[in-house]
Amino acid sequence: MPDQPADPRAAVLLRRRRLVDATALTPPVRRSAWQWLRRPLTIQAGLSALQADLIHRGLLLSVGLYRYCASLSAPALAGFGGALLDLLDAESGFDTEHTPLFRGFPETVPGNTETFYVNRVFARLLQEPDQPCVLCGDTTSVHAVSPCAHLVCRTCWDGSDFSACPLCLRRIDPKDPFLKPSADEEQPAHIRSERLRLLSLATADSVRQTVEALLARRAPLSASDRADLQLLLDGAVPAWLPEDIPVRETRALVIAHFLADDPDLIDRADTATDVLRLVYALMDADPGLRTPPARRKSLPRATRRLVLGRLDRLPIETLVEDMFRHERAWKRVGENLHPFEFATRFPVAALAFAILRRTDLDLGTAAGRAVAGEASRHPLVRVEDGRLVMSTFGSRLEGALVQGRPEQALDLLRQRPGELVRRLVQLARALPPEQHPALVDALLTAVSDVSPTVITAALGQVRTPPGDLRLFFPRGGTARIWTRVDEREPLPATLAAELSGVLVGEMLRRATELPRWRRVFLDEELSRLAAPGSERSASSSLRRMTRGSAVPIPQDELLRLFLHWVEPRGRRIDLDLSVAVFDEEWAFVGLCDYTRLRFDQDALVHSGDLTSAPGPDGSTEFVDLDLRAVRRVGGRYVLPVVFSYNDVPFDELERGFVGVLRQPSGLFDPAAVEERFDLAGPAKILLPFGVDLHTKELRWYDVNLGAAGYGHNIAKNGGHVGLMAATLEEVHGSGDRVSLWEICCWHAAARADEIVVRCADGSVVGYRRSPGEELAEYARRVTARLEPDRTCDEDAAAGSDFVAVLAGDITPRRGAEVYALHPRLLDAASVSLIDAPHLLATLAPDTRARAGLRAL
Repeated sequence: MPDQPADPRAAVLLRRRRLVDATALTPPVRRSAWQWLRRPLTIQAGLSALQADLIHRGLLLSVGLYRYCASLSAPALAGFGGALLDLLDAESGFDTEHTPLFRGFPETVPGNTETFYVNRVFARLLQEPDQPCVLCGDTTSVHAVSPCAHLVCRTCWDGSDFSACPLCLRRIDPKDPFLKPSADEEQPAHIRSERLRLLSLATADSVRQTVEALLARRAPLSASDRADLQLLLDGAVPAWLPEDIPVRETRALVIAHFLADDPDLIDRADTATDVLRLVYALMDADPGLRTPPARRKSLPRATRRLVLGRLDRLPIETLVEDMFRHERAWKRVGENLHPFEFATRFPVAALAFAILRRTDLDLGTAAGRAVAGEASRHPLVRVEDGRLVMSTFGSRLEGALVQGRPEQALDLLRQRPGELVRRLVQLARALPPEQHPALVDALLTAVSDVSPTVITAALGQVRTPPGDLRLFFPRGGTARIWTRVDEREPLPATLAAELSGVLVGEMLRRATELPRWRRVFLDEELSRLAAPGSERSASSSLRRMTRGSAVPIPQDELLRLFLHWVEPRGRRIDLDLSVAVFDEEWAFVGLCDYTRLRFDQDALVHSGDLTSAPGPDGSTEFVDLDLRAVRRVGGRYVLPVVFSYNDVPFDELERGFVGVLRQPSGLFDPAAVEERFDLAGPAKILLPFGVDLHTKELRWYDVNLGAAGYGHNIAKNGGHVGLMAATLEEVHGSGDRVSLWEICCWHAAARADEIVVRCADGSVVGYRRSPGEELAEYARRVTARLEPDRTCDEDAAAGSDFVAVLAGDITPRRGAEVYALHPRLLDAASVSLIDAPHLLATLAPDTRARAGLRAL
């Protein structure tokens, strides 16, 4: 009897929090469980074997998890270990056999790509059956390979090195006689201590805590986060839901999940757009409304009545305005809801659809009379040419801005605090200087009700001066970007300072209302990480960093890029892993791809181009980067790119991912996996990250570039790739955008009596707020690393209530809150490991308290 698959929620906890759900992973004892161990062993021997396999993957068992394993029987331990290793290998990509074109990579990669190409072309075009080899003249060594049937000379092409047909580079039958065993032996693993990370034992509340953390996010979730949330909700109950779920897309997913059990949850959808998100979620579509439902799913009649009833209870003006924001989507949904069938019961909803559809008013029907009667109650609704129309807030606002009446636009935006903050920079440029004080006053009033994510985005815009290029991330199914020349005038310095002061002051005020800390330990390297924002277009990845963040890398380190994909049956998909190199002025220096397998001898080495990836094994390509050698030839920016050569979108892959290994031991070292991106969506070109050899940083881009036609490669798209990377570096490398360091400093200055900072040069200094020192000035002094009050040592982390570091190489106080991008050996059972979105979510406004004050 086959073993049952592990609970998918266990995979989520393991990937997100390095928590092991032991109950889910420990199967009933069966004889097949012993297959993980080569022979029955004692418990101690089994634990040693499990520890060795985990160390090979860069992991260790925590004390609590080790004790749990020691309490199991030998068969149960075998089953537990096998299930745990399977989950870890699927996460890193180690569950796949990665075989490059040249199995002796990097040593056996040809030094002259042109000669290799010419020999392939000659052999493919001129070789005839039963004829001597056109390259060497051997009469007995030419045979066809399966299934491509190309005639391959066994003398000219080494079957112990090639893993595919050397002529067409497509995968061949593994049993084909051309393929011979490789003489290469697997290199022993040398695990560096800084790679090790602790696995902790999950508790009964781990799933609930993870759900609550996701629901508390103040920015839209990525597709992978939404998928994780839906898996975790399968074991949840409505009692777990907080009173407020701030992100509306997340709220729609939750309501859709529990709506059948608790229909009253629909009242949490408090706008028409929220209702539309809910309908999309019920139809298994994207609640972010970026893409329409793949298929039209009919909703039950009871659900349709529930949805129309919720729309009917909304104010007509905001209802219609929200509907026009997503006009096409509402028209499509209206065909499913049939609003005029229920017009007499839900006249407000029917009126809104009549205005949206510009329906002819027919008083001869009961629906027409119900709509007309409802329209007569609303002065903003009028009849034009037999159809109902209404003037909305959005049309009045845009009209004021287009017609050069910014003062009127400001008056309108006072009613919408969030919209005012989003349009802050636009208003600041449009208003005359004498109206600037009015803008500051309006911001002072509005900012207390606005999401911290909106505030940090506005702060970055206010203090970022116009540059050479502007960067745009339009809404869509993938993170595509566009650029244009920035022709805007800079904001007046005085106005920018006042607006920034209001925004930062509000964040500090909110932080003062949170529980106090005695001491805080911060790492200055957090300034490299961008503040958390919207993640809806982010790729599924191992590290959870915001686009634009950077991590330091040693200059002499070897990086190995990897690309793996599996094509669907009957469809050939040719992906290419390529690297482009640019100098300080973004002039093209060179490349490494299928047209040039080696760049400057060993500076960049490609493992060989594979042009197909049949299942189940698929194909893998590697590129080795010697950063010191690249710099010697004048390179500064190194840009890896994934191309779909034959123009097939990534979402048609059975499986696909790209990543980077740092100083790997062996061909594919799971402990060295620094990052891994899943290939998904309709994109055909992915720019995952870039390496700056001068600043010694690896910056996460995670953007897709537009593509059309066939034959995508660096030669065709190199200019576009360089332009996009240059714009991303200009925008994110300037230091004007809000960083995670600033958010931590806001918390620390407002909540702690003592702040300890580990500086970039390794020194440790301390800050204390002087008597009479303004909070804003104290926060500015800490954020800018000015005038420390004393020197300290890293032992200060042991007495800190909050620790925020890039790498968990410290020993914090037991029970402390800790943010660490690389937690390493920090035990989730002894400290509270938090993520970056949590730091921003705690600065959210108390909307319930403000609602109560308004009611009074």
